[in-house]
Amino acid sequence: MICSQPNQGGATWAVLQFVLGLRRLGWEVYFVELIDPAAVQPAGAKLDLSVNAAYLAATMSGFGLEQRWSLLSRGTRESVGLSRSRIDELCRDADMVLDISGTLAGGDLLDGTATNVYVDLDPAFTQLWQEVEGIDMHLAGHDRFVTVGMAIGQPGCAVPTCGREWITIPPPVVLEEWPAADAPTRSEMTTVGHWRGYGSIDHGGVLYGQRAHSLRRLMQLPSLTDQPLLLALAIHPDERADIAALATSGWRLVEPATVAASPEDYRSFVRESRAELGVPKSGYVESACGWFSDRSACYLASGRPVVVQETGFSDYLPSGTGLLAYSDAAGAAQCIARVNADYPAHSAAARRIAEQHLDSDLVLGRMVDLVGGGA
Repeated sequence: MICSQPNQGGATWAVLQFVLGLRRLGWEVYFVELIDPAAVQPAGAKLDLSVNAAYLAATMSGFGLEQRWSLLSRGTRESVGLSRSRIDELCRDADMVLDISGTLAGGDLLDGTATNVYVDLDPAFTQLWQEVEGIDMHLAGHDRFVTVGMAIGQPGCAVPTCGREWITIPPPVVLEEWPAADAPTRSEMTTVGHWRGYGSIDHGGVLYGQRAHSLRRLMQLPSLTDQPLLLALAIHPDERADIAALATSGWRLVEPATVAASPEDYRSFVRESRAELGVPKSGYVESACGWFSDRSACYLASGRPVVVQETGFSDYLPSGTGLLAYSDAAGAAQCIARVNADYPAHSAAARRIAEQHLDSDLVLGRMVDLVGGGA
């Protein structure tokens, strides 16, 4: 999704990497989003006059996609941008329909002859919700299955496959949109995210939780390093105890809406930062699913070192210089010290990792080959 929850620059980039990356490979790419009437802002607004439509239109225009998008009202024929009839025609003639996280399900857009590809950006949660919780994650109706959980389906990863064969990829980043940045203008290591996103899962005596659960285990980190740490953290004001604990422990907080409300704001925040301190949802950590963040990919491409909690990704991406994995607060402090001891070397290595492993040309080219589509 880009605009069902508008003004979230990071979530927008997670989708744009696929749209812009496939366009770079020579595909004729269109973006379609289905929106539930309840998500229209302000409540009761006509779709074409909504905040959602305005945000999507501005985003698409900013990347030369003015005639390449449509916002469809779920359960109706109402649309903004390209008409529903035009979208139906495009879906009938398409080589591939990439359905990110099953968001196109129920919209009759997967009923043509195209290869329907489910793209999972939330590994472990997607599979556990489907297999354990019995929640329909809309896997049916798809021909191929792609996930950014690089360990899904591999020996040693206990995450269920739901009877599907998963094509595993790292998150793609469009390098021309994320060139190596000049020297950072912020002294802080930063990150962007939500304190809580959605329901956690208890399974087999393991809690597959949210970023809140991970950060609580890192509360003491600011006392273990002189490096300033800044979280662009969406946290509800009712989380008073945790907000107080973060402040008392020395974490600096800023509202994501002030630094990452648009794709350009988000890009600027990442590139201004000294490095990223990545704090994954605890579900990614506990499952060892090999998840790696599209956000971290943007930091690396910008030449910003990434220090991030291990999720099993280091079996698939080089770590140690430019990208460093930790398991606890003491380990995170040690990684931070290593980055600061030779920042230029870690910065250069960060960019190399993006070029050699996360470049959208490589990642999406391989994905298309494995899916079986033809440009």
